[in-house]
Amino acid sequence: MYAVRLARPSDLRHLASIENSGDALFEELFGDLTGDVLVAPATSGGERADRPGFLLVAGDPVVGFAHVLDIEGNAHLEQVSVHPDAMRQGVGSALVRAAMEEARWAGYERLSLATYRDVPWNGPFYAGLGFAEVERPTPWQVRLRAHETEIGLDRHGPRILMDTALVRHP
Repeated sequence: MYAVRLARPSDLRHLASIENSGDALFEELFGDLTGDVLVAPATSGGERADRPGFLLVAGDPVVGFAHVLDIEGNAHLEQVSVHPDAMRQGVGSALVRAAMEEARWAGYERLSLATYRDVPWNGPFYAGLGFAEVERPTPWQVRLRAHETEIGLDRHGPRILMDTALVRHP
């Protein structure tokens, strides 16, 4: 198993290529995605590190990462990516669980995300880790979903907001 830890500066250069390596999975599912925002070049690790929140990585060298943003005082799991060579080994689950724990320790009460409802490694995957569909989105979540719709993510199927309560230990 790959150890999960906070990202170091030397890890940042690997993140975009890991995220981009997953494009083929979406193309298998949705067909040709040439020019589609879903397979646009990934944000660099440096750009990710400059945003409020935290980055976790799995492995050394890095085989996966989770990026949690602080959006208006809320923890939002913006991205989880695992290199195809390391998939189906529990890396994604370990990253999400570690993101939940790190967010809890940072004082957040909930962790949210936006994802495709029906893509097996999206909605069903997160549901299996305790996330549920958000019934009443907050204003920032409404804005986030409006942006996703505006850039064209909804053309590949229903997208939903999900969240989970972060368990407090006594």
